Amino acid sequence: MDEPEFSASGPFGVFGPEELLACYARGVFPMADARDDPRVYLIEPDQRGVVPLERFHIPSRLRRTVRGEPFQVRVDTAFAAVLDACAASAPGREDTWINDPIRRLYIELHARGHAHSLECWRDEVLVGGLYGVTLGGAFFGESMFNRARDASKVALVHLAARLRKGGWSLLDAQFLTEHLSQFGAVETPQAAYLRMLKPALRLTPDTGVLTAPMTGAEAVDYALQPTTQAS
Repeated sequence: MDEPEFSASGPFGVFGPEELLACYARGVFPMADARDDPRVYLIEPDQRGVVPLERFHIPSRLRRTVRGEPFQVRVDTAFAAVLDACAASAPGREDTWINDPIRRLYIELHARGHAHSLECWRDEVLVGGLYGVTLGGAFFGESMFNRARDASKVALVHLAARLRKGGWSLLDAQFLTEHLSQFGAVETPQAAYLRMLKPALRLTPDTGVLTAPMTGAEAVDYALQPTTQAS
């Protein structure tokens, strides 16, 4: 017998994977106050962090690093491990917004093909990566982690390359950070973000591009090319 679908509860009621996707479609996303807090809140910030794919920037040193392929980049081979690494305590980030209900919701989304992980491996050790949710031609970046220099940055370049090659139009970063600003991330009012989100949701990108092999040189080239939309 199949396991029952998991649902989370919070101030906005009870919801499962379908309700969570509906939240993304209307421009909100879930967070928890702390790892041990079982409640899930929906966040709609006044200002939204966005990485414009058509103006994606890669610093020159990082371009050389990505082309040199210091890591083996894999997709969706260790989603739960990436999720747990993003939730782990780190210097300056002793607590996390990823609690058990959120963890289980994203694992369910991954099983349905709506959540993906970009992973950097070195000598069969997971040393960095990121994960997020895809819906239509929008990719909602959730979190990233780093255990080796530039690992999360390499994962982000590979993500941008795949999104551009496959026909995505929107890379949502939720909040603008100094780390993301070096890639061209900007802050935009929520109303403007929603105007970008609506047409993105109508797209049908080539989802196979996300998991297809890609060299470091290809990643740099695709990430810096104009975005093309898949029909």
